[in-house]
Amino acid sequence: YGDHRDLHSFPTRRSSDLMTLRILIADDQALIRAGFQAIIDSAPGLEVVGLAENGEEALALVRKTPVDVVLMDIRMPVMDGLEATRLIMKDPSLGHVKVLILTTFELDALVLQAMRAGASGFLGKDVDPEDLLHALRVVAAGEALLSPRATRALVENFIAQPSKGDSPSVDVDALTEREREVAILVATGLSNDEIAQRLVISPLTAKTHVSRAMTKIAARDRAQLVVFAYQSGLMSPSSSG
Repeated sequence: YGDHRDLHSFPTRRSSDLMTLRILIADDQALIRAGFQAIIDSAPGLEVVGLAENGEEALALVRKTPVDVVLMDIRMPVMDGLEATRLIMKDPSLGHVKVLILTTFELDALVLQAMRAGASGFLGKDVDPEDLLHALRVVAAGEALLSPRATRALVENFIAQPSKGDSPSVDVDALTEREREVAILVATGLSNDEIAQRLVISPLTAKTHVSRAMTKIAARDRAQLVVFAYQSGLMSPSSSG
């Protein structure tokens, strides 16, 4: 039989639901897809608009169905989540699409490569429903889903031992002193509001500094700003706490 309905997009949101976030779930396990869909569709302002059981199907759906966030399993047949993430990030027409990586408890090399490719964050498959919904909203808003624990794992497993060619293409001197300061604070896991409190500035000013820093280094989101902060030497693994 097969779960053929999973291979096709669902009806897109109605014009009255303009604020609804459109979610695509890509996972090779039908039970995982169904579970996450039930959680997401039960929440206000969120709607599952498509299901895919591998990266190839996810990519095809994203290209023909309006999607805000892809909840992407990293290990799938045909095309894994890493390659699908790379292709989504490389497609100029999909510049608004965010990818949130699903993984098992351990943080493996593929997840780290997906972050490097442009994914906005990652979640364990055992995530609590509330945390899942929060993560989708955070990522859709352009924030990176990098908890302090996740940031430490990212540093220990990837940034502390970068692969060849991982050095930043933009020199840190391109940033002003204030932009370097906010980049460091973003790398420690602080939100814009927390950065504003730390620097005694308005949240809007903090957001402006973060946005300018991201623009200068061509960072798609805060996750890439975190990577830049470590790779450029602004932060070191030992200073991440």
